[in-house]
Amino acid sequence: MTDAAGDADVEPVERTRASWERLGLPGLIDVHAHFLPPPIERAVWRVFDEAGPLIGREWPIRYRQSIDERVALLRSFGVRRFTTLPYAHKPGVATFMNDWSRDFAAAVPEAVWSGTFYPEPGAADYVSALVDDGVEIFKLHQQVGGFHLDDPLLNPVWDVLADVGTPVLVHAGSGPVGTEFTGPASMARLLAAYPRLTVVVAHLGAPECVEFARLAARHDRVYLDTSMAVSPFFGEHFDPSVVPMLADLQPRVLWGSDFPTLPFPYVDQLDALAALDLGDDWLRDVLWHNAAALIGSERP
Repeated sequence: MTDAAGDADVEPVERTRASWERLGLPGLIDVHAHFLPPPIERAVWRVFDEAGPLIGREWPIRYRQSIDERVALLRSFGVRRFTTLPYAHKPGVATFMNDWSRDFAAAVPEAVWSGTFYPEPGAADYVSALVDDGVEIFKLHQQVGGFHLDDPLLNPVWDVLADVGTPVLVHAGSGPVGTEFTGPASMARLLAAYPRLTVVVAHLGAPECVEFARLAARHDRVYLDTSMAVSPFFGEHFDPSVVPMLADLQPRVLWGSDFPTLPFPYVDQLDALAALDLGDDWLRDVLWHNAAALIGSERP
């Protein structure tokens, strides 16, 4: 393949596989990967290409292959399950995103059936229908969507999800660029009102890693995904004082990559996780066992 900078580059598949094979794992479960409807995906990639106000830096996307090629690449890495994580950026688009993700999951056995919702009238109805049909995870993006988690329009949705326990993966942290809607405050208010929700904090909540880790320590159904947070590219957003907290939270830290919108090889984040020096048992849990317990290692 050719990387985003245009230089000839061979994807380090063997090194990627070695990162989990040496641990005796059957593969990886990636809880933070994206596959979106092509028109939406192209729009997202334009935002990254323009390095605009939501991105704040040059961000050359490495994995721009076709959907089929990207699925094949994840398979070659040994990723046994991966999410698609659609996220609605305005009212009226969630149903379109959810329908596309349903079809994708039906066609790709490794796909974790992912949905989304938005603070809008009727959200609880389509969320309830998805839950009844077997959706496995939801994704929200506060920065892009421009809302707080305790928006009153979401209360009927939280009523549903608190009862069933379906995980909701939330980009709540202020990285790469914060807004009035990012940060831990609205999640703290939400969890105070709905302590039984199952929430996955994307990117370790970077740069507010410590604050989100404290939320996870107080709420035993709050998880943290590692995507981008420990990578050198995102380094200024990572607070190293969170590392001992990640050790204490070992059962609730999940491997996530943010594939395909990576400006570096997939394996680099695996190397960065190992470099935290939290031990092989910690890595086994993060790369496989914790996600297998939360969403399953195979399609239900």
